[in-house]
Amino acid sequence: MAKAASQFDHNVFINCPFDDTYAPFFNAIVFAVHDIGFRPRCALEASNASAFRLDKIMDIIAECKYSIHDLSHTTLDATTGLPRFNMPFELGLDLGCRRFGSSAQQNKISLVLDTEEHRYEAFISDIKGQDITARGSNTLDLINVVRDWLRNELDPRVVMIPSGDNIFTRYSSFQLALPSICAGLKWNPKKLPFGDFSFAIATWIEANPIV
Repeated sequence: MAKAASQFDHNVFINCPFDDTYAPFFNAIVFAVHDIGFRPRCALEASNASAFRLDKIMDIIAECKYSIHDLSHTTLDATTGLPRFNMPFELGLDLGCRRFGSSAQQNKISLVLDTEEHRYEAFISDIKGQDITARGSNTLDLINVVRDWLRNELDPRVVMIPSGDNIFTRYSSFQLALPSICAGLKWNPKKLPFGDFSFAIATWIEANPIV
């Protein structure tokens, strides 16, 4: 935990659905965060942890200066007829950490996404006043949103910041290269845990730096 905490200013917590329908968006966010020079973190890190899952998630949130919360899947489940509250719940944990945490944590910065900017008012009106951003309908739109948000945290005189379109092009190249990367590591590209997927991205970026 000490190492993760020391990377507070570069950690980005990703709070989103972890289902097949959202996977293209999640994968694009993870790549964009990496490509801009930050470190993606998420609840999937807690999947195989021996610690209580909620404690692990709260630890991850506490270790991240930045967070991306996508509320777009806060809808009724087709099978149970009940809403999915994990995303709003983790947003609440992050806001609580910013309000009651250390001096560093009180400077936490969040990007809150939804399908429409004001849809959240129908199911979580208490966060009114937060800037809610429409994430767009495709991965290119989403990469542009994430890029423009994190771009404000970097000095362009010091760090080269690619455009959203450029990151999308690089992401498309990474997707083509992923099977070969996985073959070399003896991994199944269709069954990659978050840690392995993140490592594959970092490996590709190291071999294909932004020029």
